[in-house]
Amino acid sequence: MRRFRKVRHVPLPLLAVIMAAILFAELARCEREGAKETAAEAEKSVPRRAALTFDDGPNACYTPEVLEILKENEIPATFFLQGQCLAGNEEIVRRMHAEGHLIGNHTFHHVQLTKVSEEEAREEVVKTSNAIYEITGEYPVYIRPPFGEWREGLDLAVTMIPVLWDVDSRDWESQNTASICSVVLPNVKDGSIILMHDGYRATVEALRRIVKELKEEGYTFVTVRELIEE
Repeated sequence: MRRFRKVRHVPLPLLAVIMAAILFAELARCEREGAKETAAEAEKSVPRRAALTFDDGPNACYTPEVLEILKENEIPATFFLQGQCLAGNEEIVRRMHAEGHLIGNHTFHHVQLTKVSEEEAREEVVKTSNAIYEITGEYPVYIRPPFGEWREGLDLAVTMIPVLWDVDSRDWESQNTASICSVVLPNVKDGSIILMHDGYRATVEALRRIVKELKEEGYTFVTVRELIEE
């Protein structure tokens, strides 16, 4: 005679407890995931600003491409110009000015201001400011000292505001798009001033990605004037 194994049934009260525990665990997991998503969305919704700055221009080849990217994305930037690069590139400078970008001084010959005489330092700055005025009709207020070295007391002689940076792309060193992005993107925070140079193909390509990803993170781009004066 064939024997059948007796099937044990889980008591209904115990089954209800098990199902409730499973449901509770699933709800808790969903709540945790939802909290993470909410926190991420909240972080993006907090107003954050950054300033893109470009040194050593204008460059006849790459500065127009930089300006085009900025125009496409409707964002302003700050350009610190070398006086020796202005001749022949006046139309580029006029375009910068007309499109609402802030133009600053980067000395005439890219000299380290702490390694020349006070008179020579003043001449480097004044000559560049005058050249910019001849093109735009406005004297620059801000100066980016080459190598980040500002001569103490020079701001009294030339009445300008020095602007440094907290995120250095080191694009001049790597001249590699991926490297530039890997240096810039993880280090930007609210109020960052990003240092780049508008004289390299890699910088142009990196700019596209940097703008796209920072905008996706909720950043608004402003000029250094907006960061400094507020």
